[in-house]
Amino acid sequence: MRVIRDLNPSTGELLAEVPVTTPEELAAAVGRARAAQEGWAECPYEQRAERLARAAEALAARRGELADTMTREMGKLRASAEGEVAGYARGVPGVLDEARRALEPEHYPGGDTDSVVVREALGVVAAITPWNFPLGMPLDILVPALATGNTVVFKPSEHVPLTGALLAELLQEELPAGVLELVQGGGEVGAALVDADVDMVGFVGSRATGVRIMEAASKGLKRLVLELGGKDPMVVFEDADLDAAARCAVQQSLRNTGQVCCSIERVFVAAQVARVFEEKVLALARDWRHGDGFADGVQMGPLVSVEQRAKVQGQVDDALARGARLLLGGATPEGPGAFYPATVLAGVTPDQRVYSEETFGPVVSLSTFDGDEDEAVRLANDTPYGLGANVWTRDAARGQRVARRVRAGQVGVNRYLGGAPGTPWVGARQSGFGFLGGVDGHKQFTTPKTISTAKPAPASP
Repeated sequence: MRVIRDLNPSTGELLAEVPVTTPEELAAAVGRARAAQEGWAECPYEQRAERLARAAEALAARRGELADTMTREMGKLRASAEGEVAGYARGVPGVLDEARRALEPEHYPGGDTDSVVVREALGVVAAITPWNFPLGMPLDILVPALATGNTVVFKPSEHVPLTGALLAELLQEELPAGVLELVQGGGEVGAALVDADVDMVGFVGSRATGVRIMEAASKGLKRLVLELGGKDPMVVFEDADLDAAARCAVQQSLRNTGQVCCSIERVFVAAQVARVFEEKVLALARDWRHGDGFADGVQMGPLVSVEQRAKVQGQVDDALARGARLLLGGATPEGPGAFYPATVLAGVTPDQRVYSEETFGPVVSLSTFDGDEDEAVRLANDTPYGLGANVWTRDAARGQRVARRVRAGQVGVNRYLGGAPGTPWVGARQSGFGFLGGVDGHKQFTTPKTISTAKPAPASP
């Protein structure tokens, strides 16, 4: 029997050996989801929503257990883990209201015909989700997929199998049999799930894996929602509030040990204020201590694995070899665990890997530009990615101009990105295909059907 060796990234200790789903078990899980789908879709929306709302209450009630499991499995700070559970559970009623609106019929009268557009569930959705937000990212797919009448086969990341299993268990307690099925394993199980008898794939993860999923899904013309990686820029003009901008740069480069798809990974600072900005960033970053996620006074846990740490170290080493200046950190600490210190690099240039490759680690990467608006936009767009961006300037008109010209799904002006409740989460360019969130995002778990009825002929005089 093949197993996932689930390791604690803070200590290297074995947490569990989780059986990998066999091909036969996967086919059976998809079959159960297929058999349950018609009945689930025919269930009135209010009943589906009520079940999911109860499941959210169960998540909130067991948030401590979920948070402990997350921290042990992927190293997230214990307080952040509990905040993730509480915040997403609290947001489920809003998502359910948006899903209800997404399903509302649309009427189109015209000529001798009345047309109504209704939305139907796609069928069986494969949900393949990451480890960095091991409860939040699954819920972004599971809740709208289930609410709109689909059944789901859920594969959590092999780095967080216990968190995924607990999440599935709490949802399954409120759902009919077969509506949510759990499978476990790595990339080979994910690939088999994409190839299975599913109608749609919802995936959050790397661009490279997204490309492979898209290629495989094309053979069956399966619908896709892919939320992929990013190399998010932050532009700091000479008139910006440098203190606030530095806080944003440090917080959003180091949060969750840099393991966030929309981390700030490229900071472009106007040359006139670059040295002052470096000093402010350095002063803030020095206070970011790493350690076990359960420890007090710690701002960062470990990276998810020693392999991920090696990738980060490789980018840092390459940058230094090609002329970047090391202001802080930059060396793998001795001892157990996948820890890496808060690191600040200055003088980052396009020939360095840290400039173009997704880092997914606790590195603040500083570059300069000449202060020109066109140059700032060019540099911000100098990437195949387009997830998020951040613009800092006291000139409100310039902030809006630059935000509109940057090719990204969401842009923050004088604040970190992220919109008000109900806004979609969009990966532009090679950061995604389709999108999640909001009424329009939830509609992507459905297909529209137009039903046209002839109007009665006018009565004869």
